[in-house]
Amino acid sequence: MDYLAFGYMGAGIGVGLAVIGAGLGIGRLAAGAAEAIGRQPSASAQINGAVQLPLFLLEGVAVLAIICGLMIIFK
Repeated sequence: MDYLAFGYMGAGIGVGLAVIGAGLGIGRLAAGAAEAIGRQPSASAQINGAVQLPLFLLEGVAVLAIICGLMIIFK
């Protein structure tokens, strides 16, 4: 039994789950922002400003997960 293969498989599953979670979070955030702008178009500048920081943080989490997974695989 090759235990190194389990490590590779775990890294792949972990990266996949992290990216899926970040994608779902970004989708829900964008949907909420679109709904809020649809309800109150005059506040679209404030809504866009409030959405950008969490959006960038979620993308950063996905990028860090990919980097960590690649570091585990190619160490």
